[in-house]
Amino acid sequence: MTGKISALDLGQGELSEATKTYFDKCEEKLGLVPNVLKAYAFDDRKLRAFTDMYNDLMLGESGLSKLEREMIAVAVSSINHCYYCLTAHGAAVRQLSGDPALGEMMVMNFRAADLSPRQTAMLEFAVKLTQEPAKIVEADRAALRQAGFTDRDIWDIASTAAFFNMSNRVAVAIDMRPNDEYHAMAR
Repeated sequence: MTGKISALDLGQGELSEATKTYFDKCEEKLGLVPNVLKAYAFDDRKLRAFTDMYNDLMLGESGLSKLEREMIAVAVSSINHCYYCLTAHGAAVRQLSGDPALGEMMVMNFRAADLSPRQTAMLEFAVKLTQEPAKIVEADRAALRQAGFTDRDIWDIASTAAFFNMSNRVAVAIDMRPNDEYHAMAR
């Protein structure tokens, strides 16, 4: 698979001007266009739906910090063994936290990291939602409230975890590969 973005050969469809502008902004801010976006580029509508949801969850208004949202992405991706998301979002945790060791611990086992009780409660919920969604009960939401989360925050935790469960499954199914640049970021 050297040089390929995924195991599927879907090509690239006609990109809208909005998507071209978005890719240019990625190049400007990140120094790259993430391969996940290139993988979705075979269908501009699917790409826009993905990026709209991602940007709302990860960059939109929330009681969760950007770092906390990235931590959810990594904890969920660790459970799902998603190589793409562990590499890309592990780099984001390293960058946002300024702590390369934290990024590595999050990838391997968030419970090994020195996290606040708030972060631990958030990640335990995200992991339970990933592993045993049918077993989420009011006591799980109560634990989040006790850790200081609002009901809106609980919605954001659940939505972020759910989005990365979906993304992980697609990435694993098509053997999506992370950009090489992620491996060296924030180390």
